[in-house]
Amino acid sequence: MTRSLSFPDARSLSAWGFAVASIILAIEPARWLVHTWREPSYASSGWIYLAVGAALVLWSVTSPRTDTESRAHVSVVLILLVAAGLRLVSQVAAINIVGGMALALDVFALLTWFGLGARKRALLPFWMAVLFLFTLPFERVAQRVLGYPMQEVSAFGACHLLSPFFPDLVCEGVRLRVGGQDVLVDLPCSGSASLMLALATVTVLNALFRPRLTRAAMLIALTIVLAIVANALRIALLAVGLVVEPATGLDVMAAPAHDLIGTATLILALAPLVWLAGKTSRPAETAPRPGSRPAWLQSGRGVPFLSAGFVILALVIVALPRQALDVSRTLAPVALPSALDGAIRRSEPLSAIERAYFETFGGTAQKAKYGPMGMTIVQTTSPLRHLHGPDECLRGLGYTVTFVGTRFEPVPTAIYKAEDREGRAWKVAVTFTATDGFATSNVAEAIWQWMRQPGTEWRSVQRITPWTLNDRTRDRLERAAIAALDLT
Repeated sequence: MTRSLSFPDARSLSAWGFAVASIILAIEPARWLVHTWREPSYASSGWIYLAVGAALVLWSVTSPRTDTESRAHVSVVLILLVAAGLRLVSQVAAINIVGGMALALDVFALLTWFGLGARKRALLPFWMAVLFLFTLPFERVAQRVLGYPMQEVSAFGACHLLSPFFPDLVCEGVRLRVGGQDVLVDLPCSGSASLMLALATVTVLNALFRPRLTRAAMLIALTIVLAIVANALRIALLAVGLVVEPATGLDVMAAPAHDLIGTATLILALAPLVWLAGKTSRPAETAPRPGSRPAWLQSGRGVPFLSAGFVILALVIVALPRQALDVSRTLAPVALPSALDGAIRRSEPLSAIERAYFETFGGTAQKAKYGPMGMTIVQTTSPLRHLHGPDECLRGLGYTVTFVGTRFEPVPTAIYKAEDREGRAWKVAVTFTATDGFATSNVAEAIWQWMRQPGTEWRSVQRITPWTLNDRTRDRLERAAIAALDLT
């Protein structure tokens, strides 16, 4: 006698169908995410947030359940469908970070399915999914998109903290002059790293203490304010340290003093958040009650068809061609000078990877050598895609890169020291300039200006010389390059 397939079996097969479809959609974003942790150019510490999240989930699921009712599976299906929509956008527009955000929705669905909020040691799946977002390289995005206004706000706050104590204080945008010292609130000091850490902390607190949404939103808003104030205080303390350095002999810009000041101000900002979160009363009901389900879904007749359709949708999405949105026009190459300070130009070809990159995403790149100086020029109408500090690409090539500082004459220029594995060192100088003559040393400011005037053409002009090169020779080559390229 044959036995017909019962509904529980069909529901089990349907669950496997949703799981398989989700795995198909997650493979490429997961591969890219792991790549960002391993690739030095990203400088991502996302794996640390993943480890913290995994430890919290393990701590929760090893406790007994307090509610044995079935979970709201309809919500899980809807979450997976929204994740599929994000994965579709990521695939078609070739924006990897959107695919990473879809992974966070998968985490939300998985933790909801297993009733993480209905445990003796409960955690809210929503906030754990938000914590997963910190595994993505959002700090890099925040630095590039929000770095410049964050620099301005931090400099403004530091200026007001210092003004009562230093009558000779001069504040000019992100540049402060106090006690004869020039203090620049550069991109590494924008506070994006401390802001991300503070937001991750309040996310964990929200997952643990499970406040109502309004209170959680209040804690997040307070976190942003306190992180900005803490960064302004950090900059003010560093400025004071520079002023008193001749008397104390303590270099506050070097480790460990620099790191200790940053850690202390961040702890000071987080302390009231931890106290406020601890005052949150745990709700009596930790698990969402399943709502009314459509008749076709309650009976189970439509679930296998929905599951099969989701698998087909997943296969279609991953097969779609990728077409990046932020592609630059291919621009005419710069007319490079034939010689600089008597050094004849020697053109250098792009590598195969570089050629493929610019063929895919547009823009133009040129390389040349003038005696001991190497020059790389990148032109683009899509700075978010093409412009970055030299530390990103050099770290990817295996160099140890240190930001040295910024000079403003004859043009704004960021200075880095790059060392290879053999100990050889180079001085790297970079300037970002627009076709209207605007020049900056700060890639975040360049991107901010571009967002105000989309379509503007931008150049990155990078000059590399041996660290041991005679300063007079380097200065002559620099000035000759700046004059020849008409950087202003």
